[in-house]
Amino acid sequence: MSFFTDLAHQYIDGEWRPGKGSWDIIDFNPYGGEKLASIPVATAEEVDQAYRAAERAQQAWADTNPYSRRGVLEKALRIVEEREPEISEAIVAELGGTRLKAAFEIHLAKEFLRESIQLALRPAGQILPSPTEGKENRVYRVPVGVVGVISPFNFPFLLSLKSVAPALALGNAVVLKPHQNTPICGGTLLAKVFEDAGLPAGLLNVVITDIAEIGDTLLEHPVPQVISFTGSDKVGRHVATVCAANLKRVVLELGGNSALIVLDDADVDYAVDAAVFSRYIHQGQVCMAANRILVDRAVEKEFTEKFVAKVASLRVGDPADPATQIGPLINSTQAEAVSKLVDQTVAAGATALLHGRAEGNVVSPSVLTGLAGDSPVLHQEIFGPVALLVPFDGEDEAVRIANDTPYGLSGAVHTGNIERGVRVGQRMHTGMVHINDGTVHDEPLVPFGGEKASGLGRLNGESMIEAFTTQKWISVQHGRSQFPF
Repeated sequence: MSFFTDLAHQYIDGEWRPGKGSWDIIDFNPYGGEKLASIPVATAEEVDQAYRAAERAQQAWADTNPYSRRGVLEKALRIVEEREPEISEAIVAELGGTRLKAAFEIHLAKEFLRESIQLALRPAGQILPSPTEGKENRVYRVPVGVVGVISPFNFPFLLSLKSVAPALALGNAVVLKPHQNTPICGGTLLAKVFEDAGLPAGLLNVVITDIAEIGDTLLEHPVPQVISFTGSDKVGRHVATVCAANLKRVVLELGGNSALIVLDDADVDYAVDAAVFSRYIHQGQVCMAANRILVDRAVEKEFTEKFVAKVASLRVGDPADPATQIGPLINSTQAEAVSKLVDQTVAAGATALLHGRAEGNVVSPSVLTGLAGDSPVLHQEIFGPVALLVPFDGEDEAVRIANDTPYGLSGAVHTGNIERGVRVGQRMHTGMVHINDGTVHDEPLVPFGGEKASGLGRLNGESMIEAFTTQKWISVQHGRSQFPF
């Protein structure tokens, strides 16, 4: 596909060029298995070149009138709108996203671009009083300088853009490393959009590479002041450790093990719809997905029957078919791991109300129940189409089960009493809770992030300013200070 081969390059200092590494990253279609592109990896030397280019370009960009920076982002938004059909095709081909998922991802990407356009004008300084006579304290909001962004494979276009666009809007330069499975949608596609929007060379660089080639160069390099990472908690811990040793700030958006709670007064039909979407959107490869669906015993039988029936009706297969609701997992390793996890859990005593099977990378949905409280599967993130149904007796037990996980990203509570739902939500140890809704939500203005092993820091809205700017104090003495010697 020429779309992929045209973008199968490194993008450094405004130039498209092959990587100098001795091996290639192969970009495959996870459904059909065909090769989309072959990309020679970037070396540690090229990562250095990318960061140095960003460093050279950043100051002039920071000095640029924010209205001009906003203009580049406005052009980027228009380009995304104009090219939406081909971006959608790329999402379907490169990551096995369904048509519905592609539309969902592009819609959110456009919303975050719109917010970034406004963000360019939002940083404000302060003048603060001083106890010293004649002194004026000015506090400026200034860009951090260069931001390193590492994005995942599940929503690559959105989650790369979500850090790249605000960082650029606020006057920073960026070096982006997309996931190896989605180098185009998560990397060079963004570079092309911003290049065509008129972003000056050096401000956005994309390096397609792997830790096997560059080690921790991307994290340890002296130029970036902030690293924004979205991915697993295992890798996130490593990122945090290396960055702490190098005194760099991090924003970590990590995994989740979300609980969707169905209380005894919930609208069962509506809760079923919310739970099915929350668990099976993009084959369950979503950090906010409802791994665990907790159901009050008073409505357990009705909910379970309707939930299993709806899941069984989901259309599984080719993501290019508009009717498909469950497409492939990202690669064979993930498909095999999910299938093995289901088999092991059933062998350990769980009941499979639906037992999904793998055909290639496509894994049909599973629904498991009858899990022991100490079952390992209840305490981990499942990046695949597997739902765990867990009964409970009353709110206190629901909250206890919901909190019995090392993660704390998202959650939901279904109830006929809104304030009851809010009270339960307040007791859940998670960064985000949605009352009478699904667990999978992201909005441009609302702080997004998790607790515990689900990450550090927040993104979106004013949190973007905290993430990608720093404060500088400049005092002015209008009189004369008195010194003790």
